[in-house]
Amino acid sequence: MLLVFCGTPQFAVPTLEKLVAAGHTVPLVVTQPDRPRGRGLELAVSSVKAAAMRLGIAVVQPAAIKNNAEFREHLVAINPDAIIVVGYGRIIPQWMVDLPRFGNLNLHASLLPKYRGAAPIQWAIASGDSVTGVTTMRIDAGLDTGDILLRREIPIASEDTAETVAPRLASIGADLMVETLRQLEGGHLQPTPQDHSQATLAPILKKEDGRMDFTRTASDLFNRLRGFQPWPGAFTVFRGKTLQVHRAQPSQPAIDLTPGRIAVEHSSLFVGCGRQKDTAMALELLEVQLEGKRRMTAQEFINGYRPKTGENLGK
Repeated sequence: MLLVFCGTPQFAVPTLEKLVAAGHTVPLVVTQPDRPRGRGLELAVSSVKAAAMRLGIAVVQPAAIKNNAEFREHLVAINPDAIIVVGYGRIIPQWMVDLPRFGNLNLHASLLPKYRGAAPIQWAIASGDSVTGVTTMRIDAGLDTGDILLRREIPIASEDTAETVAPRLASIGADLMVETLRQLEGGHLQPTPQDHSQATLAPILKKEDGRMDFTRTASDLFNRLRGFQPWPGAFTVFRGKTLQVHRAQPSQPAIDLTPGRIAVEHSSLFVGCGRQKDTAMALELLEVQLEGKRRMTAQEFINGYRPKTGENLGK
């Protein structure tokens, strides 16, 4: 097929590469404008732009697309069979939806209709799901509301984070998009409308999502820590300074702890959490980082800062 590819993050790169390897013609890649990044605020190209340049594909980076006459003329002149959209980061206008004969096909990193929105991988893990997956769908005017084409599931292991799950989903999603195009071209694929009553949202993450609320259960805090990687992570306050929690696990200290109260037991550091099925489980902090300091193990933190049983986090 003749395709236009719209994408920005690393998650989209395997799909672009697999489409080219499968023999599809991709004359144009559309990606977000270069953004200032790092302490020097130097302009950095998107992962998709870097991949397109490596593959010798022309790149355009419109600041806006809805009412962009030049961009519209460019796509109309190409007259693609389909427009592939993977993490592009902009709402697709109706004129783009209507342009190709096979439509605009999106790879979404969840099992739709679950986790519609900008952060499906993060929220699936933060919610404690044991299964996630990818969905190819035909874009319509709504937010991830289009008809489902194909889906693939993968398990979420207890030690998985958003950073470990995302590359796996990107890989199987790339294969799924190639299979979706093969079946569409062969006339073997019947789109399935989503059950909107089963939809859940996965909104874009905010810094505040990483703040640890110790009235939540230890399992809930553990899942959110895993899901919100690498940003916003999980953080609280210790003696007036921000304490980033890099690794933790639900555990049971020798004493019951009220939410936010800490206990020091030898080289272990626990913080009380909300009750879980009438059990006062705590969160054992394994690796932390105090504001302005390096990452350290719980034992290093205990040795260096002498936290006392009965002190509180979050205040």
